Amino acid sequence: MDGRLPVTSTSSLLLRAASSADMQAMTRIYAHHVLHGTGSFEEVPPEQAQMQQRYDQREAESYPTLVAELNGEVAGFAYAGNYKPRSAYRFTVEDSVYVAPEHVGQGIGRQLLEELIALCTRSGYRQMMSVIGDSANHSSIRLHERCGFRLIGTARGLGFKHGKWLDIVYMQRELQDADSV
Repeated sequence: MDGRLPVTSTSSLLLRAASSADMQAMTRIYAHHVLHGTGSFEEVPPEQAQMQQRYDQREAESYPTLVAELNGEVAGFAYAGNYKPRSAYRFTVEDSVYVAPEHVGQGIGRQLLEELIALCTRSGYRQMMSVIGDSANHSSIRLHERCGFRLIGTARGLGFKHGKWLDIVYMQRELQDADSV
């Protein structure tokens, strides 16, 4: 991916490729979800330098990272990354979507995910996986359902966070015809 995106805007919302200049806002948004949510099984928020490393790794591997900018401020971000490291999975990506707490429920996550799906489809990926932390994470599950994902399974009690055992919900979306190569 060359970093250029078709610009998508809705009123004052702009979807664009992320850059290093967005790392502070992305770190803040992600830290909130680590500390207060169950969508990520990380328990200690990564520092900005670590978020930058993760971003740089995705960029080096040509995976897209998007931000949603609302009135000039980052209101959310999404990215696709390696689903599994073995080469046979090279046509499958895993998505992640995080929205600033003050903007949850405004449709920003859906716009980010729809654009991410479109980018990954154009890039030739065949499948997109979502590994959702916590089967009680109904908003993320509904978001993925609305974007064409189907439930493929739930693994019970895989993680322990916030004093309770949490499930993992696996969802999948076909991006290309199953018979295409």
